Amino acid sequence: MAASVGPGTRTKTKKKHFVPQRVKVLRSADPLLGVLGWGINHQINELSQVPQPVMLLPDDFKANSKIKVNNHLFNRENLPSHFKFKEYCPQVFRNLRERFSIDDQDYQVSLTRSPPTYEIEGGGRFLLSYDRTLVIKEISSEDVADVHSLLSHYHQYIVKCHGSTLLPQFLGMYRLSVDNEESYMLVMRNMFSHRLTVHRKYDLKGSLVSREASDKEKGKELPTLKDIDFRNMNQKVYVDEEAKRDFMEKLKRDVEFLVQLKIMDYSLLLGIHDVQRAEQEEDEDVKEEEEDGEGEPGGVASVGSYGTSPEGIGSYLNSHKPLGPGDFDPYIDVYAIKSAENSPQKEVYFMGLIDILTQYDAKKKAAHAAKTVKHGAGAEISTVHPEQYAKRFLDFVTNVFA
Repeated sequence: MAASVGPGTRTKTKKKHFVPQRVKVLRSADPLLGVLGWGINHQINELSQVPQPVMLLPDDFKANSKIKVNNHLFNRENLPSHFKFKEYCPQVFRNLRERFSIDDQDYQVSLTRSPPTYEIEGGGRFLLSYDRTLVIKEISSEDVADVHSLLSHYHQYIVKCHGSTLLPQFLGMYRLSVDNEESYMLVMRNMFSHRLTVHRKYDLKGSLVSREASDKEKGKELPTLKDIDFRNMNQKVYVDEEAKRDFMEKLKRDVEFLVQLKIMDYSLLLGIHDVQRAEQEEDEDVKEEEEDGEGEPGGVASVGSYGTSPEGIGSYLNSHKPLGPGDFDPYIDVYAIKSAENSPQKEVYFMGLIDILTQYDAKKKAAHAAKTVKHGAGAEISTVHPEQYAKRFLDFVTNVFA
């Protein structure tokens, strides 16, 4: 479940206080996106009228809030005449957003000020919020059930680690019913930066069996490379000892949590921003704009510079402190780590755990038996027991560092 896509633009600060937003609809040709925007606006505004519970109760993990709209007269060019919108466990996700330091009004603006855009990743399709801070993944009804079974453990764990984790940050889960078709959406924080371009990308599981990107994938502008590619390219992550220690402590703690829940098949998503290459690309873009006569006096308006409040998740930065090449705000780019001073080139790494919904169930056991027959008992196959998977995964990740 990749929660990760690259860059956006520079951002500004703002003071946060909750003023319920008038429900306005995304100007979107896609009825699904129109319903998503309307539904999130409606739900966040409704939630803002309800006090936060002192503590979550077991019923909050089963709760949902739904609305059915028929033959409405407002905004007909952007919304279907009949639709339904359902939010799962509203108080739980509200609490999670708070623990991940995401203000509800910023969340609302990031998802609804402009329509999200579709991105293609490894054959799958997902949405990216207009300010590139949030990923909206279309999931199956089985995934919804998996999230439900995981949610109370996940919430407990996030409370315990004070939101400091490499796990995906689950922020909201919804069902949209349009034209008698149901779509399920899971909103997560983008693991990659909203402003720093990712130049290389790896999905690492710690297995060398069938873990190489296809020729078709490698032909893409930003292919998702895998374990064999990582090894063949002699790729390494150059961070200082303290950053490596902090990262590995977090990773071991997260993986231990996944083992307890018998979860496996997760990956480490690694994105690499090459600072020098980004500077060259920026210079070329500026040159092109000047040649085309497109340069604007005073520079381009950036995400979060609308002069109104609120401005979305990407807007915490102090406008008096513009970011230099390779700089990032750790409150927004929470998965980012800078390369060490003595590294061969200046880079920024984005690293987090993805695809954490696969439990070691009957399907996996059958696949493991079949692969053992095919590759032999000692082979490095990707379908193993959760404990074995975790050990192999941690061994591999320890060795990605220089």
